[in-house]
Amino acid sequence: NPRGLEVFRLVDLHSDTNNNEHHTSEISVTELIVRRGQAFKLTLKLSQPFNLGFDQLIMTVVTGKDPSEDLGTKSRFGVPGRSLHSASAKAVWKAELQRGSSPETGVLVLIVSPPADAPIGEYTLSASFKDKEKVLANFSVLFNPWSSDDWVFLPKEEERREYVLNEQGIIYRGGGDYISPMFWDFGQFEQGMVKICLKMLDLNVKYWLNPADDVSARCSPIYVSRVVSAMINSSDEGGVVMGNWGNDYSGGFPPTYWSGSYAILKQWYNSYYRSVRYGQCWVFAGVMCSVMRLLGIPCRVVSNFQSAHDTNKNLTIDNYFDNNGAMERESKDSIWNFHVWVEGWMRRPDLAKDGKYDGWQVVDPTPQERSEGLFCCGPASVTAIRNGEVDLKYDVPFVFAEVNADSVYWLVSIETKIFSDTETVGQNISTKAVGSYKRVDLTNTYKHREGGLTYLIVPIKVPFSVYHKYMIQSRTMSISAIITDLQKENNSYFFSGLRLFVMQVSGGSKVNQELTAEVVFTNPIDETLSDCSMSLSGSGLMIGQEITKFRVAVVLVPYKTGERSLLVNFSCSSFKDIKSSCIVNIKP
Repeated sequence: NPRGLEVFRLVDLHSDTNNNEHHTSEISVTELIVRRGQAFKLTLKLSQPFNLGFDQLIMTVVTGKDPSEDLGTKSRFGVPGRSLHSASAKAVWKAELQRGSSPETGVLVLIVSPPADAPIGEYTLSASFKDKEKVLANFSVLFNPWSSDDWVFLPKEEERREYVLNEQGIIYRGGGDYISPMFWDFGQFEQGMVKICLKMLDLNVKYWLNPADDVSARCSPIYVSRVVSAMINSSDEGGVVMGNWGNDYSGGFPPTYWSGSYAILKQWYNSYYRSVRYGQCWVFAGVMCSVMRLLGIPCRVVSNFQSAHDTNKNLTIDNYFDNNGAMERESKDSIWNFHVWVEGWMRRPDLAKDGKYDGWQVVDPTPQERSEGLFCCGPASVTAIRNGEVDLKYDVPFVFAEVNADSVYWLVSIETKIFSDTETVGQNISTKAVGSYKRVDLTNTYKHREGGLTYLIVPIKVPFSVYHKYMIQSRTMSISAIITDLQKENNSYFFSGLRLFVMQVSGGSKVNQELTAEVVFTNPIDETLSDCSMSLSGSGLMIGQEITKFRVAVVLVPYKTGERSLLVNFSCSSFKDIKSSCIVNIKP
């Protein structure tokens, strides 16, 4: 309404101070981004005095299509405080005048309070005064782990700093006997991430079927995490990352190429939502962790070694071998040397009112099995998984099998079960420690202790010249053997299983001051390397992901303060995607 401009002379959103108090200043200091369940400040300057005894300022917030009070996507509230909402309204907002207001001169300092159950997303705030209306602001609302009324409330500040605010982390890969940490740049507060992550929610299939109900349901971290799980993979329409477990990565990059989430999410967004090629479990999990942390759901990446994929839901992985140790019969069940998912922290009042299942929930974005028609998994309560309560939603039986399935081995020639291994599946379940780069073992939170095994290791050397042409394609191998006890009849046993960089930083370690990163690579093989290239990335250290030819020194200009991770990726003709990293502490 043009006449509204005559009344509302100035609107100050106090984005800088509000964002700082809402722990969103790392995202932006110019765009207002607040967390639900926590008030923010707003100053209005009117062209005429405001009479507290007679005048009424009516404010309205809306989000999504067809907003309504009954769905919690619209709220009307008055200043001075007065109930304007219907009895059936959900997610009711309120505002009050703060000290420092000067109504007689038309200056109103308002404290606006979004409820702790407000749907997250992009909002529009408007105000009407004496039949004149004006849109005051467009802003974003996120989940709030600092608010005890929010379902994602996390009590300890050090955990909030790790699982919400930390832009760097570690993802563990390898095998049960060899765990290899890989630095991952989550970059959840990089430029444009709010738009990217909220757009992801708008592209999910449930939004297209019923946009009003979908936006309303975004009040629940249970619902949102499930939507994000489906949207990270491309198995359903519009997903961010396309999986590839083969050897042909034409048209994209191999999964081992990636060192962080932001480059993937930015490419997906800038290409108008074409799936980024290619990823595997750790890429899916790393990207999902970034989205969850941006939205305000505490999240960590978890690696499960010897992870079962039980397709027929019988909680066993059946393997069939001949006398030579070769697999006789293909099984849709399998055991992966490792698998990576995320845990999100939230309450689960849908499972129990006493909070029994609150806390960490498994959410797995890797497309494995359909859940309610979509390739998604979780949230599945870790408590329910440990207790074997497989009747609880969502997807507890599938995750329970990933860490607890028995692996049964059959010798086909004599139709005999060799043995049933109850211990191999679900080993060394790992995540990064809070506030340090140490590994934390979570195995006991997922499963009760079982008996131990004694291993006899017989080393067999395989020269690089024999296997390198295969490793260039897949970068991993699986070794299996049948061991027969010749002194005891029909006793057969099955066996399966299997620092190149120096980095240092010199120069100033301050914002907007150049520093030099020196990378030294040592050739580990007796062959000349060709087609060498190197890529660097690091949230707060360099904008984007620069690709350069391998060189000794690279000059960077940090743009954010704090402890930052610099990641390097090296490729050449003989092997691909060798990674390393170092920590840089950037001062203001």
